[in-house]
Amino acid sequence: MAKASTGTLYRGHEGMWSWVAHRVTGVGIFFFLLVHVLDTALVRVSPAAYDAVIGTYKTPIMAMAEIGLVAAIIFHAFNGVRVILVDFWKGGPKNQRKMFWAVMILWLIVMIAFVPRHLMHTFGG
Repeated sequence: MAKASTGTLYRGHEGMWSWVAHRVTGVGIFFFLLVHVLDTALVRVSPAAYDAVIGTYKTPIMAMAEIGLVAAIIFHAFNGVRVILVDFWKGGPKNQRKMFWAVMILWLIVMIAFVPRHLMHTFGG
């Protein structure tokens, strides 16, 4: 009796998680951009409403959301380069796991540099 096909290469490994994270961060960034365009457009409709919306963005909760936004953008950008390399570089598929970990290390370095500065700016340190 022949062994059944396992289907996908990923099965919970780095490739699958990078695929999922790339889609989730992409959707999150899309919705941020949509809200950003809409709240910026408020300035033409009602400058007072625009000022009120911008005032809500200057809170500690939004500062934490900004950290999440930057984390998503940085991961999405680095992982996008990894996806391009997997697709167009001959050695890409063979090295995709190493490239995933390189993406994670680069992402961590950038976040370690960004988060303290952002928190100091937010909380006046």
